[in-house]
Amino acid sequence: MRPTAPARTRKAEQRNGYAKGRARRAAILHTAAEHFAQKGFGAATILDIAAACDISRAGLLHYFPDKEALLRAVLEDRDAEDRARFRPYVGLPEGLGVLRGMVDLAGHNQLVPGLIELFVRLSAEASDPDHPAHGYFVERYDRIRRGTAHALRQAYEAGHLRRDVDPDNAAVRLTALMDGLQAQWLFDRTIDMAQEVRAAIFDVMTPTGITAFESVSVAAAEDAGPHTDAVDTGTP
Repeated sequence: MRPTAPARTRKAEQRNGYAKGRARRAAILHTAAEHFAQKGFGAATILDIAAACDISRAGLLHYFPDKEALLRAVLEDRDAEDRARFRPYVGLPEGLGVLRGMVDLAGHNQLVPGLIELFVRLSAEASDPDHPAHGYFVERYDRIRRGTAHALRQAYEAGHLRRDVDPDNAAVRLTALMDGLQAQWLFDRTIDMAQEVRAAIFDVMTPTGITAFESVSVAAAEDAGPHTDAVDTGTP
C-alpha cells in the first residue's frame, strides 16, 4: 500500500526538520569553538554563544544541556574531523604513512588558526585537574604518544630509523614539538610548522628512510583505503 499524500508530506517535513537540526547543531559547535578559543572556557558563556547563533539560551540548551556538554561536543567534533583527515595515512606500511600524515596535518592546521587557538588555550587551561576538559586532554596526549610510538617502532623495524633512536622517547619529543610549534605560531605566523615537523622526523631517520618517506604520497594514502587499526597521532 502506497503512502498517502499527507503521510509523504509529513515524512518530507520530518526529514527537513532533521536536516535543519543538524545544521543548527553544527553552527552552534562552530560558534562555541570560536568563543572558547578567544575567551577560554571560563569566560565564554552560554548566553553569549546563543546570542551569536541568533537563538535563545533555552534554544541552545535544547541541543546541549550545559556548557560542559557543549565543550565536550566541540572537542569531539574537532577530533572527528582530524581523524577523518588522517585515517588514509594509517593504512600505509612501515609507519611512514603516519609520519607523513603528521607533517601534512601540521601544514593543514596553519590554514585553520582558530583551531590552533582553541587547542592551545584549552590544553593550557585543562592542566588544572578541576577543568572539565582535563580528562579529555590526559587521554588525548596518551593516545597521541602511543600512536606516534607505534608508527616509529614500525619504521625502526623496517630500518627507516637510526639504531640509536628509542621510539617511545622520540614520540614524546615529537608530541611536545608539535604542541610547542602551535603556541609559537600564534605569535609568529612565518613559522612553517610542517617544515619543522619534517626536519625533526628526518633527524631520527636513516638516509634510506628519508627516501622512503619522501616517496609517500597523499594519493597512495587514499588508495590504501580505510584501516581498522587507525591511531590518532595528529595535532590540531
